[in-house]
Amino acid sequence: MKKEYNFWVYIVTNTDKTTLYTGVTNNIVRRLTEHYSNAGTSKSFTGSYHCSNLVYYEYYKYVLNAIAREKEIKNLSREQKEILISGFNPDWIFLNEEVCGYWPPESVKRLTGPLDGDWKGLEPPL
Repeated sequence: MKKEYNFWVYIVTNTDKTTLYTGVTNNIVRRLTEHYSNAGTSKSFTGSYHCSNLVYYEYYKYVLNAIAREKEIKNLSREQKEILISGFNPDWIFLNEEVCGYWPPESVKRLTGPLDGDWKGLEPPL
């Protein structure tokens, strides 16, 4: 049996929604937790700008497709990104709890959720 892989292209923002960060990951729960744990540090862009609030994501089976889409989104203007987010999430609600099952993380070392790749519930509707 062939192993299925799961990848997400995502956009996170800060509480005031003034900064956007686009990324790609194979484990969205772990990645959001990493962004959250780095908030307020200069370790990363998302840490420096407190970007850990998920407002947009897309699911992919193939990493090359996900990487290509990430690059495409990164090349969009702020206005185009806002249109993309608003089409998916009109009220720009933070989707962390919906995606992770809990938020904020009880401990930044606690990485729970379906880490075995069983992410079928996060696939966007066809």
